[in-house]
Formats: sequence, structure tokens, C-alpha cells
Amino acid sequence: MAEQKSALDAGRDVVARLNPPLEGALAEKYDTLVPGFAESLVEWAYGRHYARPNLDLKTRQLCTISALTVLGGQTAPQLKVNIKHSLAAGATRQEIIEAIWQMAVYGGLPAAINGLNAAQELFDELDATAN
Repeated sequence: MAEQKSALDAGRDVVARLNPPLEGALAEKYDTLVPGFAESLVEWAYGRHYARPNLDLKTRQLCTISALTVLGGQTAPQLKVNIKHSLAAGATRQEIIEAIWQMAVYGGLPAAINGLNAAQELFDELDATAN
């Protein structure tokens, strides 16, 4: 019988697909405050949630940006990271915009506008680095 992959290894596989430098960047920023923060986040969020079967990674990312949009403007930094992850998971810019816009019904227009602003800022940054 094949050995089951640990949640940390499964999480690292997902992170490698979405944002390879993520764990190192998180460790550099937060591990002095909370030792093991980066590894814990990769294991729990990516290894125990994003790596689960029955829902593809693109859909999980669109759900994530929808939830972050409804939570409001204070989530803009995490929203931008997850919009970038959604692109890496195969979502198009228009799919991302539609997921954010759909949240106007549930989180209100201010939340959707904040989400659209975060998306536009990220798209502008990506376009600037592509040129």
C-alpha cells in the first residue's frame, strides 16, 4: 500500500503550483513573531484544505477571493495574493472579476468595489512587470 502524503507535503505541493516563494516569504516575515507560522499555514490551509479532493484548485481559489471580498477592504493584501493564486490555478481575469462582482449581492457594493479595486491594482502591477 502506498504511503499517504503528509498534510505539510501536500500543502507544499499546492504552494509550489500557486506561489513557490510563499513559504519562505511567510517564514521571513512572521516566524520570528510566531515560530513555525509559515509551516503551520502551509500544512493547515494548503495541505488540509486546498489539497482536498472533489473541488478543483481553480474553484477553491475563486471561493477564497469571494470570501475575502465579502469580508471587506481590510483583506485587500490577502485578496491580491489570492487573486494571483487564482490566475496561477487557471482562472481568467474575467472569471475573477465576475466572482468578485457576484459578492455585491452578499457583501454589498462597498465590499465588491474594494475587491474590484484590489483586482485592478494587481492586474496593473502584473501588466507593468510584463512590459
